Amino acid sequence: MSVEKIMVIGAGQMGSGIAQVCAQAGFSVTLHDLKPEFVQRGLSVIQKNLSRQVEKGRMTEEEKDVIFGRIVESTDIANAKDQDLVIEAAVENMDVKKNIFKQLDELTKPETILATNTSSLPITEIAAVTNRPEKVIGMHFMNPVPVMKLVEIIRGLGTSDDTFQVIEDITKKLEKVPVEVNDYPGFISNRILMPMINEAIYALYEGVATKEAIDEIMKLGMNHPMGPLTLADFIGLDTCLYIMEVLYEGFGDSKYRPCPLLRKYVSAGWLGKKTGRGFYTYN
Repeated sequence: MSVEKIMVIGAGQMGSGIAQVCAQAGFSVTLHDLKPEFVQRGLSVIQKNLSRQVEKGRMTEEEKDVIFGRIVESTDIANAKDQDLVIEAAVENMDVKKNIFKQLDELTKPETILATNTSSLPITEIAAVTNRPEKVIGMHFMNPVPVMKLVEIIRGLGTSDDTFQVIEDITKKLEKVPVEVNDYPGFISNRILMPMINEAIYALYEGVATKEAIDEIMKLGMNHPMGPLTLADFIGLDTCLYIMEVLYEGFGDSKYRPCPLLRKYVSAGWLGKKTGRGFYTYN
């Protein structure tokens, strides 16, 4: 199957990044969200990212304009009808994703592949609301999308080999590295990363060390580019909590129990960098 047109559902941090790399790879991209201002915000981020590449001499102004010109905006999900691939990058909520996939299944061509950028939710369950589980797949990009090379490709129970092959080939065209993963809670990246972050929060909660000390030890002792508490703020504490809840529910193992301090911060609205306050304060 030949993929030329890609629709990205969700113009937030992940969706705009996915739209950008797809446009840079030569695909015609439709960036969709619920409101025009959401789409415009995503487009402005893409413009800023591309302008930075021009300033660094990595592309010309003309190349930037060509790439940006491949992206069209959408607030009507019916625009999915002529797409070859739809990548959903909406909020990490199963009910929201199921609703989107039901609509996409009805609107798109029978051969259209439906991918989700979920970081932890089961692909098989999302696919079950469609009449094409063989064409539903996980395509988990890392943040920030234009910079990070990895894409976890997750097969649902019904995902066909043909669908996997198409997505693997597209991922390579995006100059990313595809890694195949089976459909388990958190996949690989978040199954390993989130319990580490959660344990760092427990260490802070129990008074083992200050947040600065915890982060410094992991940076200098384990050669991590940033400490786990700083990383949690960057990801969003609400997202961290949600993924830990998915792991805890999915495996039923107490080692995945979210730290009470994480729950308290989320309840307070201290969600990290995006709200100006998490474990650290941001101006």
